[in-house]
Amino acid sequence: MARQNRVTPEGRIVAEAARGLFMGNRGILHDEDGRIVAPFRHRAWICRLTAFKGRRRAPMSPGHYTELFFLDEATALAAGHRPCAECRRADYNRFRAAWAAAGLGATPRAAEIDSRLQASRVRPRTREKITFMAPWPDLPGGSFVRLPSGPALVRGAELLPWSPGGYSPALPRPDTGMALVLTPAPLVAVLAAGYQPVLHPSAGTMSQSR
Repeated sequence: MARQNRVTPEGRIVAEAARGLFMGNRGILHDEDGRIVAPFRHRAWICRLTAFKGRRRAPMSPGHYTELFFLDEATALAAGHRPCAECRRADYNRFRAAWAAAGLGATPRAAEIDSRLQASRVRPRTREKITFMAPWPDLPGGSFVRLPSGPALVRGAELLPWSPGGYSPALPRPDTGMALVLTPAPLVAVLAAGYQPVLHPSAGTMSQSR
């Protein structure tokens, strides 16, 4: 039976056998029986490598952080996670540079980034995901929107419907109107500033064109 440890672009934690390209951390979210009992425990929502320096973990061990998994980095960003400063140091530095270029802070520290992201990804009382509306032409490649059929990745002039196993064939991206955006606003700004997320092979090549 699949564990409940896969994260969707909506930020939900679901049971899915496929693991994806990246692992994540929001703290200890499971009980002794491996059941998810909280959506997060701290503000540092991390997107990590699945293998680093030969470290080995037993998933959902009591007293240890809950290993979460993402289809790819764009999915992790949509859910509100940022690159890990340890196992993904080069990507973290690229992320910080794009954060600064987006006007979010000249020399951002991890705690400052996490605080800003926390305020933009979940509502304090209900812990519901925060979404917002934006013009279709303004959305950079790598951001996620919500379609009537579910989440979709923006890739140039196309939208790629998301599923736990990969992306479906592309749909045309509207030229006008408003989109309901899943990726938190600061992370959309980071993408617009040039940060290139790692995509699942089913997405093909990323384009920052709008």
